[in-house]
Amino acid sequence: MTSTVPALGTRTAEGSALQAVLLDMDGTLVDTEGFWWDVETEVFASLGHTLDDSWRHVVVGGPMTRSAGFLIEATGADITLAELSVLLNDGFEERIGRDLPLMPGAARLLAELSAHDVPTALVSASHRRIIDRVLKSLGPEHFALTVAGDEVPRTKPHPDPYLAAAAGLGADPARCAVVEDTATGVAAAEAAGCHVVAVPSVAPITPAARRTVVTSLEEVDLTLLRGLMTQMR
Repeated sequence: MTSTVPALGTRTAEGSALQAVLLDMDGTLVDTEGFWWDVETEVFASLGHTLDDSWRHVVVGGPMTRSAGFLIEATGADITLAELSVLLNDGFEERIGRDLPLMPGAARLLAELSAHDVPTALVSASHRRIIDRVLKSLGPEHFALTVAGDEVPRTKPHPDPYLAAAAGLGADPARCAVVEDTATGVAAAEAAGCHVVAVPSVAPITPAARRTVVTSLEEVDLTLLRGLMTQMR
């Protein structure tokens, strides 16, 4: 877990204000969910296996240990989880080195949060080496804290990454707004007690209590995120 600037408090006397915004990375801020699947497909092809496209919904949004483990078991590939993780991270890092498109609305949202001094964290299931590469495009100055999937005891769908981010920012999880694109990430944020805005990327996500679903990150702004705090637990 890496902190880049001191955390800023925004708690009010009533305890009802937005205290922090916690943002997922792949598929939420950067258009890379398809990159992961492409790399997985290429790596397994080199091992002599063809991935079933229906598996994409199984592996999206989860930690590499889960997605890679599933693909090894599903294909019967003769490779260890550690070996496969290296190949996937290498392939992904090479891919984003060629092209790293931001999701529509990402740059505008990050600029708005920074302009209003809203404590913001990047919370990803990706490994630290990947996050640090992506940060060069997103702008590290926009984040007070970054949490990588290989830096917490349990990553998404467990609440640990979002609890760590909230604690690192000195925020109450119940006063944090999370923006996620997958059911796995939404589950992690909700288990941590956060309010969630879901922007589905690969698979649909249904609205629920403390969960707002929108069709694009362009619909997400500070007014919407602050408004989430009026919702009851």
